Amino acid sequence: MPRSALAHPLSLLLLVTALFTCLIQSGELGTSDSEHRLQVTHSLWTGQPQVFSYEYPDFGLHGRSGRLYASYGIGQSLLMLPADIAGTAASHLPWWRSYVDSEADPTVRNILVSISTNVLINVLTALAACHMLGLLGFSMRESITGSLGLLCATTHLHYAQNMTENNYILLLTITGFALQYRWLTTGDRHSLFWGSTALGLNLLTRLTTALDIFGATCFLVLAILFARYGGHPSADTRLPSARGTTSVVGSLPLFPRIRIYLGTALPIYLVFLLIDRAYQYIRFASWTNTYVDIMSREQRHLNPALPDNFPFDGHWFHGGINSGVIGPLFSPEKSIFLFDPMFPLVLLLVVVVWRRLAPSVRAFVVASLLLLASYIAFYARYHWWAGDFAWGDRYVSSTVQLTTLLAIPILLRHRQSLRQPIWYFALFTIASSIVVQCASVVFWLPLEIYQMQSFGHPTCVVLLRFSLPGPIYVN
Repeated sequence: MPRSALAHPLSLLLLVTALFTCLIQSGELGTSDSEHRLQVTHSLWTGQPQVFSYEYPDFGLHGRSGRLYASYGIGQSLLMLPADIAGTAASHLPWWRSYVDSEADPTVRNILVSISTNVLINVLTALAACHMLGLLGFSMRESITGSLGLLCATTHLHYAQNMTENNYILLLTITGFALQYRWLTTGDRHSLFWGSTALGLNLLTRLTTALDIFGATCFLVLAILFARYGGHPSADTRLPSARGTTSVVGSLPLFPRIRIYLGTALPIYLVFLLIDRAYQYIRFASWTNTYVDIMSREQRHLNPALPDNFPFDGHWFHGGINSGVIGPLFSPEKSIFLFDPMFPLVLLLVVVVWRRLAPSVRAFVVASLLLLASYIAFYARYHWWAGDFAWGDRYVSSTVQLTTLLAIPILLRHRQSLRQPIWYFALFTIASSIVVQCASVVFWLPLEIYQMQSFGHPTCVVLLRFSLPGPIYVN
């Protein structure tokens, strides 16, 4: 790589991101969910079944002609397609013959898929996050440190090793937010097109990412409203980009912008929704239902004792810390405050310096918190609201990471106006967050799950990583 490229901060960020992502790889995909999605990938070009008969009833749903199909969307499977083809071809090379013949785990194919896909997602996420922060008016130094904070000091690091769909969803969400906001500030319709495409592509991975579309729309509307009516003389407009953006957004005609947005974004969203529905029709001969309907029917057939509203048979508040609303916040086994300590930090900083924040930053904070509340509310009654085998609550972790993206940039921007105790608390929190996330990639993913099954509930999972030899209980 030319020395001039290495001297550029953004190039260094991407290089460092690629290197540390490679270093934390185990070669495993991380979870059975990812293994099943990779098998769907393999079935797309080899003709193998999506689900093998011996996997049922633990996994798979009956669809057309009684065949077993995977229940997930096709998004992550399509993402892994090029790596799967390359990995399958590489496994036949003579270099790996003895390793392949030994039937060792992980396989050559899994190693190449895991490393190449995780590195690609992490590098693109670093690029998208840095661009998003730049659009919000942060300097290059603040944007790069904020991006590194996202990658290393949040649960994003864990999912860069254990490849569920979370980081892919976050990448597309940040890209959608950034490009749609760029359209808002510049009028560039290409940015609106590609931003809407990123958010629409998310629908192929998980249909509930329609909430991310809602969040992005809220962000744009709030950016206009805060710039027009919510500004304050003390709001930070030191950077030319922040000052120019604020003035442009605040003077935008609202209704013409709405017409342009709907005319561009809605058709794109509908195309991806149609693709998802077509995939559903191919598997289960229905345009309107979801895999949840089919899973509910099959599981109640296997176990008649299940309630009629399974899997949405949980409770919003009943059950205390095990309920779907309180659990993601305060459960010692899934609390977002424990697994992502940067989240309470960004909340504190926003409260302390709210009057100094640029309107676009305020809009981003409020929109991301609305998005988080929407995810918690949607999954509150889901039987597995906690995400089951996961580091933290994986259904809301991507949204929490989106919010914490602002923590370090806000801290650096407003360092001089913060009281010393807050500054020291922030440094302690950042250091603690990095330690927690590094600990999350040291041991086998389901370690605490099996420990909790053996020792009981509730258990403080994060502290358990640092506890030897026994578990830590919370009474």
